[in-house]
Amino acid sequence: MKKTWWAGILPGILMMGLVVVARLTGSLQGLEWLALDYGLRLRPPESPDERIVIVGITEADIQRIGAYPIPDQEVAKLLKTLQGYQPRAIGLDIFRDLPVDPGHRQLTAALAQMPNVMAIEKALPDQSGLVVNPPSNVPDTQVGFVDAILDRDGFLRRSLLGTSNPTGEYRFSLTIRLAEAYLKGEGLSLENGIQDPVAMRFDSVELTRFQPNTGGYVQADAGGNQILINFRRGTDPFRMVTMSEVEAGRVDPSWFRDRIVLIGITALSQKDVVNSAAIAGSPPGLIYGVEVQAHAISQILSAVLEDRPLLTAWPDVWEYLWVVAWGLLGWGLGRLIQSPTKQVLSVAGLSLGLIGIAYGGLIGGIWIPLVPALLVFGLNGGVLYGFSVYDRSLRERIEDRQRVIEHTFDTIHNGPLQTLAGILRHAQDQDWSVSQFNSRLQQLNVELRHVYEAVRQETLDQGNQFLVMGDRLLDLQAPLHEVLYEVYAYTIQRDFPGFESLKVKVVDFEWLDCRGLGWEQKRDLCRFLEEALCNVGKYAVEATRLTVVCKGEGDRNVLQITDNGAEREGDSRANSSKQSHHRGTQQATNLARYLGGEFKRVPATPKGITCELQWPTRKMLSWPPRRNN
Repeated sequence: MKKTWWAGILPGILMMGLVVVARLTGSLQGLEWLALDYGLRLRPPESPDERIVIVGITEADIQRIGAYPIPDQEVAKLLKTLQGYQPRAIGLDIFRDLPVDPGHRQLTAALAQMPNVMAIEKALPDQSGLVVNPPSNVPDTQVGFVDAILDRDGFLRRSLLGTSNPTGEYRFSLTIRLAEAYLKGEGLSLENGIQDPVAMRFDSVELTRFQPNTGGYVQADAGGNQILINFRRGTDPFRMVTMSEVEAGRVDPSWFRDRIVLIGITALSQKDVVNSAAIAGSPPGLIYGVEVQAHAISQILSAVLEDRPLLTAWPDVWEYLWVVAWGLLGWGLGRLIQSPTKQVLSVAGLSLGLIGIAYGGLIGGIWIPLVPALLVFGLNGGVLYGFSVYDRSLRERIEDRQRVIEHTFDTIHNGPLQTLAGILRHAQDQDWSVSQFNSRLQQLNVELRHVYEAVRQETLDQGNQFLVMGDRLLDLQAPLHEVLYEVYAYTIQRDFPGFESLKVKVVDFEWLDCRGLGWEQKRDLCRFLEEALCNVGKYAVEATRLTVVCKGEGDRNVLQITDNGAEREGDSRANSSKQSHHRGTQQATNLARYLGGEFKRVPATPKGITCELQWPTRKMLSWPPRRNN
């Protein structure tokens, strides 16, 4: 069946379309989040950020104090001790919307006397609609919210820097408050973005706002001012001490001087933890809320002061072009590479290369679409290739069977049918004796058995290098002109009336350039010569001369058969009106078309027929030739 030009690329396009649709509908979102998490987790370790120190209130601290929530007097005492170490800013990541006596007045006084201390609030309502207010009498400039936006899988990947509360007031996060306080000491102030006026900026570093379709996200909640968190990689990214260690004076004052100090709960019993697969924490997958603040602050300070990349993504159009490009690459490999082993190695190698590119992108701060690109590449280069190999194998088996049928027909046509035609002709003329009829019938029996053997041989060894002709087995690996001469020698000995009158046989078999020809092509050339000679034997009346030429002429190969016999009644050798219906002519025409050559059967001078096949040399071919339906 003749294929249209697009039939070969349609499956690849469908695969690309399915992956693109899957991504657009969010079906790949979970896998892309997972790839992002583990990519960040596997990056090379970074040195600890010594600008941030975490003071954790541990389970042992709670047991020592004997109360929870931690009383205000204990918090006030801790703040005074830390303030003595001259930190640049302190973040109190503990809710204090309500008094926790004893010591509420002490805490209120401490907060009023320490303008570098930032308290917290919950600005966005929870599921019940409640918010958590900051401590009373604390200026707004010393308040930052600690609301976190979790993804659908419950993991944290974004930092909310600014948002409006239910009353319409715009509030800033603890992260941005502490980063601003620290960078103010470096002579830098918080400003609006230049490329994106809604974004936040320190100096020339603009904090790229998260969008609904950033990276692998699909229609995500992008409310407020959010950025992706580029977690700091390392076993101990920040220095951590306990409340007891600070109060006991078992710390180096230089650790706190001119630093950001974060105070938070690091006791699992209080459940101030979030899920994050991007950090190899203990316990696995969990990170304390105060550590999240440290990572969010650190990425801003590092981006502004050290050019550490923020985590960004390509625009949507570039991401989908990237996915389509890998789909085309996978499809192209399947079309160019025929060896399954080479295909597997190529797909595996390029898949590793794609993973390496995505990994390198994360190191450089770019979230490159890995999952959809890897999926479409694997589908087009692996799954689709497997189906194409199966389809090609199935087609080849069908074509092999078709060739067996055609060769069987040719063998019957050129052998037993010709013998049977001779028997019928002599029976009609009644010029044979009984013994002659018996002899011819025995010959017919032998030829039919040869047909059976030939069919059995081709069925068992399809595509092998042998050609069965009667009782002869011709090796197609031999030089082609020698094989063709064997075909000539066998055919000319057959009992055809046109051969009986021959007086002169001019035979010229020379070397042919058969590079690029396979066994099937050589087998069809042998069948062509056999058919042409059989036509002479069947239809040439009183032919006295036969010329068979087989040789290379310049850049062409020529196979020519010429006789000088008259045309027998019913002969269609040179009848152009019947050529298209003559099986031999059809086969020769198909063969010539495939070889890129020319076939012709024309009257010779002064009489007879010339049957000629020419084809160019050095033409690399694939088999079988395409047949028109």
